[in-house]
Amino acid sequence: MSDKLLPVIQPRAPDKRAAAPPIFHRIGIVGLGLIGGSIALAARRAWPSALIIGVDRKDVLEQAMRLHAVDVGADDLVMLREANLAILAAPIEQNMQILAGLASHMPGEAVVTDVGGTKRRVMQTALDLPPRLTFVGGHPLGGAAVSGIEHARPDLFSGRPWFLTAAGEASRAALPRLSEFVRGLGAEPRVLDADTHDRLLAAVSHLPQLVVSALMHVVGERAGEDGLALSGRGLQATTRLASSPAEVWKDVVRTNPDYIADALDALIAVLGELKGDLRNGGALERIFESAAAWKARMPARGRDG
Repeated sequence: MSDKLLPVIQPRAPDKRAAAPPIFHRIGIVGLGLIGGSIALAARRAWPSALIIGVDRKDVLEQAMRLHAVDVGADDLVMLREANLAILAAPIEQNMQILAGLASHMPGEAVVTDVGGTKRRVMQTALDLPPRLTFVGGHPLGGAAVSGIEHARPDLFSGRPWFLTAAGEASRAALPRLSEFVRGLGAEPRVLDADTHDRLLAAVSHLPQLVVSALMHVVGERAGEDGLALSGRGLQATTRLASSPAEVWKDVVRTNPDYIADALDALIAVLGELKGDLRNGGALERIFESAAAWKARMPARGRDG
């Protein structure tokens, strides 16, 4: 194992503005992409004395260390042995595989959470963890249409919701401490059960991603590169999510197919109304008025919101 370890980076001088004692003294993060890397940077800023442990490929860990995001890391889950908080920030199905064998790498008591965009499947998998490992499902709504630790930033979660899902007495008992940790990263914790989470996210996150990607596909196929060059800012703004990586979304779709299918069916029905009423315009007027009213009730968001 020693040949896999990367050099420990000496902690920087403590920031007196962030001198609060760490909520978790040893934070292990599995997967140092956009989300995992941003968690590491935010935790470093909030609690300079905490030990940040990274688990990922060697090249990713080297980038993380250059960014001072982690103190030590390796590509082996044994690095989580001393962690009292383990954050699974890999793709959803990979996180479930990690959960299945996590107990053999973490012999002590710890809180375990994840950042996946669906919750029912991972919560079911976590039921097999031993009592010493308390699982609370997590999902920060602070992503962007890019991936990789090179895009990580410590303010990614500032002012954004961070869903927490508990199941069982021990999991619910861990909610206050994990909520405090989430607030320390700048986010706003919201507690939801797994079913409510997956139904809600199918509407406000999963459906928009699939629709925007499908829209960009159709527009590109019909307009071509020359036609796209003539498009306005509206298309650019509307299709921002079209740059999202497909690999991440395959896991989301596979772990929430029923609620995503329901949302797609609802959209297809509305599109059918529009298509069937193109010459009259009554359906268009009604749908546009409804859309405008709902849009007015949507809170404004900043960059990547």
